[in-house]
Amino acid sequence: MMQMRQYQERDLECIVALANKAWRDIRKMSRQALGNKISDVLNPQGDAVSKGEQVRAMALKAPENFMVCEDAGQVVGFICFWMDKQTGVGEIGNNAADADSGLKGIGQMMYRAVLSHFKANGIKVACVSTGLDPAHERARKAYVRAGFNRSLSSIRYYMDLSEYIPPQQAE
Repeated sequence: MMQMRQYQERDLECIVALANKAWRDIRKMSRQALGNKISDVLNPQGDAVSKGEQVRAMALKAPENFMVCEDAGQVVGFICFWMDKQTGVGEIGNNAADADSGLKGIGQMMYRAVLSHFKANGIKVACVSTGLDPAHERARKAYVRAGFNRSLSSIRYYMDLSEYIPPQQAE
């Protein structure tokens, strides 16, 4: 039976592996869109491990901001979050469910747990960010299913500065 619990240090390698697996298609799409030069700068450890290492750093810095979903003693999902009690805003960050587990509802269980945690801590508004590209489609659908019903669209631009020629300074 699946259950949520607070992240523990012993979960670290499992959530790192889950993150790397879950972001595989996203990293592939990003590399195709941005090219090798920019992708190599953004992910210096390599596409296969960069998200896991990002999650590792966050878990080591703020383990209290992580929860895991467990089934029969195995971690099948993780979710990180932040709360700003002054502003009343809580944000869901990186999260992933183990698609190979064969279990349904991991993501929704994780979102409910964090949203309940937010509410219990006086948070008034919850938010989550995700990409608008095809690689993030499942995430977008999951957030809508969880009850996120208002959105702002955004775009992020990149430039390889090795190709940039500054204009001549006016004299």
